[in-house]
Amino acid sequence: MPNLKDLKNRIASVKSTRKITKAMQMVAAAKLRRAQDAAESARPYAERMNAVMGGLAASVAGSESAPKLLSGTGKEDVHLLIVMTAERGLCGGFNSSIVRAARVKAQALLAAGKTVKILTVGKKGREQLKREYEAYFVGHVDMGEVKRLGYSTAQDIAKGVLARFDAGEFDVATIFYSRFQSVISQIPTAQQIIPATFAETEAEAEGASILYDYEPSEEGILEDLLPRGVATQIFAALLENAASEQGARMSAMDNATRNAGEMIDKLTIEFNRSRQAVITNELIEIISGAEAL
Repeated sequence: MPNLKDLKNRIASVKSTRKITKAMQMVAAAKLRRAQDAAESARPYAERMNAVMGGLAASVAGSESAPKLLSGTGKEDVHLLIVMTAERGLCGGFNSSIVRAARVKAQALLAAGKTVKILTVGKKGREQLKREYEAYFVGHVDMGEVKRLGYSTAQDIAKGVLARFDAGEFDVATIFYSRFQSVISQIPTAQQIIPATFAETEAEAEGASILYDYEPSEEGILEDLLPRGVATQIFAALLENAASEQGARMSAMDNATRNAGEMIDKLTIEFNRSRQAVITNELIEIISGAEAL
């Protein structure tokens, strides 16, 4: 039979844990609203930017003067995987799902004889990939000091990536992040950003063609827009990740709080039963002693 003091201490410990998880759930809920609004507000801009650059790219496709960010290096031998995760844990499978997607991609590339390089954004992704892929790490972006995401944060990351591309360090760059869908649903996503790829617009899907006259040339505009497009895609991914992290943490802490409540109920029942057994034994001993007299 468990010791009453041990049960009492355990109940107190679980109650303290429940207070912490409940507080973390409330903080995540407060942060989620702001992060969700930021992610949803950025989507139309990113989609419109994608549509404009997609139209320009279609007009210069195959041209020898096409920007390198669009045409690529002509090879696909070296791949840079940019893995974006959180700085903290306690958010369910949020970090693990992103790392799992990056790990599957890395394994497939290595099996195909490609060279893999990994740039991590956020501490948790680096920690999980370190055991297997530390030899492939080429850099890390610490987000611990970033209190609020801004476009300048994405620009700094994009500048580093573009500098590596200009130096010929890789041929293809892919970002891994989690797209926010709801509090209980975040979708691990892999998106190629170099060479630039563009989703089909609604007009193109319907077979409509829209003609524009550009001044200066399409190539000149793309030279300026493509680096901004990379930064925009990274910024959108960071915002999606931030919303997904808070949604996952809110859900995980809600589950933890409910589990702690159920454990407290079970321990309380066990404590009451043990205390009742102790009282019953003491009564039996008293009665037996009285009868012996």
